[in-house]
Amino acid sequence: MVHHEIPDNYTFSPAPGSLQLTINHEVAADLDSSNAFEGPEKLLEVWFSPSPHALPPSVKEHGLKSVCPSIWEGMLDMVNCKVLSIVKSDHVDAYLLSESSMFVFPHKIILKTCGTTTLLLGLRRMLRIAAVEAGFPFHNAGSLDDIHVAATPHRVFYSRKNFLFPDRQPGPHSSWKEEVKFLDDTFENGSAYMVGRMNADHWYLYMTTPTSSTLTPPLTPRSSNGGSPVRSSKIPTGIVSPFGGAIDGHTDETLEILMMDLDPELAKQYYLDQAIAVAADRVPQAEEARRMAHDSLGDIDSTVDVFAQCGDSDITGTEGEMTAIEALTTEGHALGTVVSESCGLSQVYPTSVYPDARIDAYLFSPCGYSANGVVPAPVAGPDDTGSKPAHYWTVHVTPEPICSYASFETNVPSGQNGRVTFFETKNKTEEDAGAHGSGVSKRMDGVKGYRRMDRIVHEFDDYYLVFRYFEREGWAGDKRARVGEDY
Repeated sequence: MVHHEIPDNYTFSPAPGSLQLTINHEVAADLDSSNAFEGPEKLLEVWFSPSPHALPPSVKEHGLKSVCPSIWEGMLDMVNCKVLSIVKSDHVDAYLLSESSMFVFPHKIILKTCGTTTLLLGLRRMLRIAAVEAGFPFHNAGSLDDIHVAATPHRVFYSRKNFLFPDRQPGPHSSWKEEVKFLDDTFENGSAYMVGRMNADHWYLYMTTPTSSTLTPPLTPRSSNGGSPVRSSKIPTGIVSPFGGAIDGHTDETLEILMMDLDPELAKQYYLDQAIAVAADRVPQAEEARRMAHDSLGDIDSTVDVFAQCGDSDITGTEGEMTAIEALTTEGHALGTVVSESCGLSQVYPTSVYPDARIDAYLFSPCGYSANGVVPAPVAGPDDTGSKPAHYWTVHVTPEPICSYASFETNVPSGQNGRVTFFETKNKTEEDAGAHGSGVSKRMDGVKGYRRMDRIVHEFDDYYLVFRYFEREGWAGDKRARVGEDY
């Protein structure tokens, strides 16, 4: 969607508590989504340890979170997307991208990109960064100086819905077959699955399985000289034993909701014109947010105002109000905040219950919406620091009727309830994956106003996958399958 050099100008605004927001204005100023767009995301999740409390001793403090954003930007250049802004917390850093999102935990990274991004082309660089910059163990090279060095992952997951416009996708994403070959050529112990009807919307999954034998990671050699044995070109997974003993009952639970054929009237709130009209009634709130952000600039670039595109801060009278309204038309983050409030997203995890929760949102021109959320738990975690474990959620909306799509994803535990009421759809697909099977197969079996068309359950060694497909009751639209790609 956008091709720029790595930007130099950032603004930084500490949020309450330990959350911090960084905005990249040079990229955000020139985003456009005028053409039919491939909304369904490619989703890559790479675990380097089974939990943040079981990091190998060679790993730097804070693990992957210790890697500076500029290093990740080099990897994202290979994926063909840019960083718009970052929300940092003690447990997860949420990157809002020009095409979707990235979440960096101490022990894992989640990269989710839409459009014609080349997500898998950044995979090798990601593994190298984990080894070189974060200190995770590696087994495919004799030294960190080796250009091919790659950290040994604990688990790798790659998934996506079938594309609507597969002919527009560059390699290695032109087909599921090509993606599987790319991953099989990269990792050992990988398996590929298709979930759902072949002649309707369906979902693809590739995952690696830890081997039964475990190895203690070797000390990093000082040199690659000395006759190292020949190594396989494939990267092993799951061969490093967890450190620190038990994994502290750490569980992995993810909910994804993928929606197609959005209601056209409700989708209008994700268009620029509609958001500007709503924003015109909220100038005082926007100016207050501007002043607060300006007063709390950090040390990334203190010469740049967070709302530099929002005009003069001395608003007095009608002329000042018009300046602020006009400024909001070019400020994707400001309008993203307006949409978050007007569509109800800001109330999914309200600050009255989660006072440290933070939303980072962006509205594209002429339409399209992305948002990340960081949700600290209401009570302190079990560790000795008294910190609150943070979870994430992310939303992306492509509202154009020809390719309408919306997604919601979160790892907030099912007992930590939120509300998802901010858009409506004609079709809805849900994947619910959890580390434990108790109750998983029964959750969300019924969605008010929808008829369930499919329910498919996969039981893996350490995961349950529940796939459900719903169709809105009374929908009289086009019933033809829009598979998009060959099957």
